[in-house]
Amino acid sequence: MYMEDAMIEKIKRFMYGRYGGDEFSKFLVISSLIIMGLSIFVGNIAYMISVILLVFSYYRIMSKNTSKRYRENYIYLQTYNKIRGYLNKAKYNMEQRKIYHIYKCPSCKQKVRIPKGKGNITITCPKCKTEFKKKS
Repeated sequence: MYMEDAMIEKIKRFMYGRYGGDEFSKFLVISSLIIMGLSIFVGNIAYMISVILLVFSYYRIMSKNTSKRYRENYIYLQTYNKIRGYLNKAKYNMEQRKIYHIYKCPSCKQKVRIPKGKGNITITCPKCKTEFKKKS
C-alpha cells in the first residue's frame, strides 16, 4: 500500500504545473490513431505522420507553457466551431429544400422561402416589398 501511495505522489509532483489534456490534444491523439490504422493500406508515410501527431500531442500534454497551449486550443475550438456551424447550416438547408423552394429577391438579394407545389405565384419580398413571379 505504501508503494502505491509513493508512486501516486511522484506522479502528482511530476504533473504539477503541466498543461494536461484538452480538446486539441484529444483530436491529435484520435487523428494519429486513425491515420495509424490507415497506414496499413497507405504505407510508411502515413505511419510517420501518425507518430509525429502522437508525439506532438504528448508534448502538448506535458508542456509547462500553459498560456501557449491554451491559445492553441482556443484557435482549434474556433476553427472547429466554424466548420461545425457551416455543416449544421448546410444540413438545415438540405432539409428545407425537401419542402420549400428558396428564391432570392432580384433587388435586395433577400432569401424568400416558398412551399413547393403551389404553381405559378407572385412573391412579395418581406424586406423591400418588390414583387416577382416564380414557379413553386
